[in-house]
Amino acid sequence: MQDKESKVKIAVIGCGHWGPNHIRTFNFLPDSYVSVVVDSDIEKANSIKRLYPHVAVDSDYRNLLKDKSIDAAVVATPTSTHYRIVRDLLESGKHVLCEKPLCTELAEAEELGRIAGEKGLILAVGYVFLFNNGISKLKELIESGALGALHYISISRTNLGPIRTDVNVVYDLMTHDLSILHHITGKSPLRVTGVGGSYLKKGIEDVAFVTLEYGDGLIVSIRASWLDPHKVRQITVVGNKKMALWDDLDQTGAITIYDKGVMQQPSYTDFAEFIRLRDGDITIPKIPFAEPLKNQDQYFISMVRQKKSPVNNAAFECNVLRVIQAVNESIKTGRSVSIG
Repeated sequence: MQDKESKVKIAVIGCGHWGPNHIRTFNFLPDSYVSVVVDSDIEKANSIKRLYPHVAVDSDYRNLLKDKSIDAAVVATPTSTHYRIVRDLLESGKHVLCEKPLCTELAEAEELGRIAGEKGLILAVGYVFLFNNGISKLKELIESGALGALHYISISRTNLGPIRTDVNVVYDLMTHDLSILHHITGKSPLRVTGVGGSYLKKGIEDVAFVTLEYGDGLIVSIRASWLDPHKVRQITVVGNKKMALWDDLDQTGAITIYDKGVMQQPSYTDFAEFIRLRDGDITIPKIPFAEPLKNQDQYFISMVRQKKSPVNNAAFECNVLRVIQAVNESIKTGRSVSIG
């Protein structure tokens, strides 16, 4: 057990949805310690103090900027505030873990990445599904070639709420799937086509359907919605050898591998002989459970200690933001958008 002085001291800014989860996680990790929580609504901060009496509370994050005892900060505030808060924290010499998306503008994310690099600081973005053991297994299957060459990927992420008023469903939900895609394939799409609907508030899409085209023939479809009766988190990957399904809500196993496919015969007299369907075994690999947020927060602490740039750094975020902005442009204009 490390003494308090040797632990990485954390400030958590924002006590809404995700902030309290980070407070719980960092307080129980062996090498970190939450010393301050901040929320503009001081009653929210005080509610945390009732659970964790040792923490100090504040209503203004700017009071942290000159506090040399704080090593790093978690930013779990509304998206529109991220750029200003993260910039101030980096300028004051603090490492930062910011909830996704880091910014809504690519240029702002690039600037924050530059500041972090110049100051030798860790800047990580909270893409928690990158630290989901099921997603890690899916990445392993793709990279090992077990599924073969990828034909297409289909993704669904739906629920009834929670409804956001600051950003649309692309920034809120689909950004998770775009980060997962970049993580498991290592590729960026060349062209995107999107449609969306604003049924609750004009100008803020609460449902979106997107197609992404990659240069090697891979196509991806994504459905994201705040207005669906079913909570769904699924990714289907179809390769020319096998197929895999990630279902984050399946109690029997997050990953199912299907030894199914189509065999093309080298010689044939009609099309029925040319195409043969293969229907083999269905495998559910055992994947150890671990809380993704705990995995992510522990990883952030390890990167801070090792002074190593994380996989979920600003450059990774910029790749995701390029696609997000292209998707939103396509939704707005009704045209396909190329990504340079």
